[in-house]
Amino acid sequence: MQKCIENLTKNGFEVVVVESSKEALEYAKKVIFKDAVVGLGGSITVKQIGLLDYLVDLKDIKLLNQYEKGISSEENSKRRREGLLADIYITSTNAITKNGELLNADGSGNRVAAQIFGPKKVLLFAGVNKIVDNFEDAIKRINEVAIPKNIERINKAAKEHGKEGKYNAQNIANKFSYINGDDKGRTTIVLIKEELGF
Repeated sequence: MQKCIENLTKNGFEVVVVESSKEALEYAKKVIFKDAVVGLGGSITVKQIGLLDYLVDLKDIKLLNQYEKGISSEENSKRRREGLLADIYITSTNAITKNGELLNADGSGNRVAAQIFGPKKVLLFAGVNKIVDNFEDAIKRINEVAIPKNIERINKAAKEHGKEGKYNAQNIANKFSYINGDDKGRTTIVLIKEELGF
């Protein structure tokens, strides 16, 4: 993991290593400031560490929550677009290579777009299970772990809401990003010493 951290830092990313989900949540609480506009990218990790629930309950920020129950598809899209200009954008990644690269597959594209450009600050939370040796292993992880698990999760949620689950790799993972650097300090990667997310 040390080589990965060194290379991420060399590539302009700030890296914070925490022991647990609880520590990751406590770190987030310290850096999310009053009156911030906060955007979200789809992330099971963010939900698992309790950060999504914390943000929903936080009254002194403007949360662009596309997951709010009952909003229209138009409002959902509006919030995703507004998230690209947020003060803080919170998400995860599908894979981190030991060379300090981030790789992602996305459906709508808001998550990968925001990681590349737009929000003033990106907070990216990832379990150590996301770390792989190289680019090829990152693509393999996306194809064999992230995409299948997300297809299963999204189709299950659709059926629970009385809709037919029609999601597949063509509509949830048709936009890819490869990032091997960022403006120094813009993206903070919080590496959590647990297995989290997909």
